[in-house]
Amino acid sequence: MIKTSIRFFDNIPVRAVWNEETSKWWFCAVDIAEALTASKAPRKYWNTLKSRNPQLSSICRQLKLPARDGKTYLTDVLDDSGVNLLIATIPSKKTAAFAHWLKTMGTTIDEKSKQKAYALFEDGVINDIEIGSIKGLRQIHAYIFGGLYDFAGQIRTVNISKGGFMFANALYLDETLKTIENMPEDTLGNIVDKYVEMNIAHPFREGNGRTTRIWLDLILKKNLSRCVDWSKIDKTEYLDAMKTSVADSTKIFGLLQNALTDKINDREIFMKGIDYSYYYEEE
Repeated sequence: MIKTSIRFFDNIPVRAVWNEETSKWWFCAVDIAEALTASKAPRKYWNTLKSRNPQLSSICRQLKLPARDGKTYLTDVLDDSGVNLLIATIPSKKTAAFAHWLKTMGTTIDEKSKQKAYALFEDGVINDIEIGSIKGLRQIHAYIFGGLYDFAGQIRTVNISKGGFMFANALYLDETLKTIENMPEDTLGNIVDKYVEMNIAHPFREGNGRTTRIWLDLILKKNLSRCVDWSKIDKTEYLDAMKTSVADSTKIFGLLQNALTDKINDREIFMKGIDYSYYYEEE
């Protein structure tokens, strides 16, 4: 089973694949070249660089990675030391920032919770989540943020806001959440409305978006035998649609509808969904 991950550097996806034989992550060389140079032809750039530097050719290997067309192809990849050699070879003002990004990967709260989100699927925990309920939402939040936030899985008791928008008042939050829990889930429109209302409620102090997107997919899977291929939804379009959904859910409905897939048990769809979900939260 191929274990892959997508990380984003300056909004450019950098794919990686876990190799059991070497017990480490290998990163796509072409993606790194694009991230550092913003080249419109990163594959050609990488091939030219590789031909001029035999050491790069000798240390890279080919492993299967999913491409934008959904298929997997053998792709040139590099381990940590190979990546360091590559970024030292490419003249770029972004080199220091990329090196720091690579070094801190896996050490931040977001990265640690992301690994726990992956584990929801890997360990089968996701099969025990109560779907569509507040209990289920708390189960997801508690699992991916447990040990990272002392309020993991706990409904907030303080008021919070973002970008000048005040989320549901903490005094009435329990009542609000009960109402949302009882909203129907029989059609896509009703499910999207329930998702939008949960976003407006924002029941946790942190981690609401990442938690509710998993919650939404479980509801869709149970009731419509569908889930969202989040890689098909542009970050800017998603964030704008969520902002306007407070008054009009038309945009977010359209984005979700166009990104639905019947691959509800596909590991790559879930993992890719986590990657993009965390990407949406990056400032």
